[in-house]
Amino acid sequence: LQRLFRFMGDHVTSDVHLADWGLQMGLLINGVKLEQPQLPYFDPGFAGPYPAQSPVTMDDLGRLYPQASGKSKTDEARREEDRKATAELQAGRPGYRALWRHFCDVTRVGLERECASLGVTFDLWKGESDAEPFVPEIVADLKARGIAAPDDGALIIRVARESDRKEMPPIILVKRDGEVGYHATDLGTIVDRKRSIDPELSLYIVDQRQALHFEQVFRASDMAGYIPESALEHLGFGTVNGPDGKPYKTRDGGVLKLHDLIAQADATALARMKEAELGADVSAGELASIAHKVAVAAIKFADLSNVRTTNYIFDLDRFISFEGKTGPYLLYAAVRIKSLARRAEAEGVTPGSIAVEMDAERGLVLALDGFGEALRGAYDKRLPHILCDHIYSLAQAFSSFWTNVPIFQESDPAKRASRFALAMATLKQLELALGLIGIETPERM
Repeated sequence: LQRLFRFMGDHVTSDVHLADWGLQMGLLINGVKLEQPQLPYFDPGFAGPYPAQSPVTMDDLGRLYPQASGKSKTDEARREEDRKATAELQAGRPGYRALWRHFCDVTRVGLERECASLGVTFDLWKGESDAEPFVPEIVADLKARGIAAPDDGALIIRVARESDRKEMPPIILVKRDGEVGYHATDLGTIVDRKRSIDPELSLYIVDQRQALHFEQVFRASDMAGYIPESALEHLGFGTVNGPDGKPYKTRDGGVLKLHDLIAQADATALARMKEAELGADVSAGELASIAHKVAVAAIKFADLSNVRTTNYIFDLDRFISFEGKTGPYLLYAAVRIKSLARRAEAEGVTPGSIAVEMDAERGLVLALDGFGEALRGAYDKRLPHILCDHIYSLAQAFSSFWTNVPIFQESDPAKRASRFALAMATLKQLELALGLIGIETPERM
């Protein structure tokens, strides 16, 4: 969506918005405390400075969080300790702040590595914690204007409307124990963005299961006069599921890490290329680079070719196939045209004026002509699958053209030049459209 909106002429500022400021931080603090109680972060009398080296790695966090979360759900005393640690972190306890900063730093290193591997970048790497300084101001402001009201020890905003056909719970701005949650920090983020960016439109690309939460937050923002509800959109997406139809898990029941997914995809892509006898004439290093591009194309196209709001089954073997509606199939189509271009250069064939005669030529021209409509549809509806459908249709049309329309065998120079021009126009559009969904094409396979 970043690429698409920028291509259509919009000025875009993207923010990853890390979840770095809620109960999960208290869970992790206590998780580390149980394993390494001797660390200075837990000593209230420690004067510092705290260690520069993190006592935990990203793998440690991935291990500790599910353990701590499971324990907190079944042990009320433990959950109370986790809430207490969260509140102390938010209140500024030095040791907890120092440990929390390690959590954030090691996580960001891993995320930047994985995002870079997928060709994904963000302008801002902010998190919930960046919104925290705005929360006291928001709380005071909304209380003073009567928008927020006390309720059983908490501070809430009632966002329900008479026209609602479903239950619309109030926003809990401040919990009874003084802790602030996602509602408050999301309002803080809106205020932060209003002052620093002043966007005409804000798109929230978050799991579809968070739809109610964002409807509440957007209504509250509108009521407060921060950013109108009409300028805030939640673009929910479905879940990536396993064969059982439930959100995908690893064999041991854990969440599949992006780093592991990319490694699996790279290995599978390399094996598939060798099976198909592709890349036999390139070095091992170039072959690995091509395999990674194939892997990324497989992952991205499998995800983006589905309707954004729907769930889909994760099947790496099916995604990394050079046949069917897959990323590798599209790369192969582009690489085939690049091979054709190298032959044309060697034989002195250059593009000429396009004159359509054969059915396969006509089909390819019509497929090319569909790009503008697909682009506008994906942009207006915020649905990348519309563009993916076009790319696949274009690749299919070129396959028919390749099979049925001779280029180099054509004796008429004008026809040969016309057909070569049509092939090059196809390559240009394929690479442009694939680039818009973040897929890079290799020069050869």
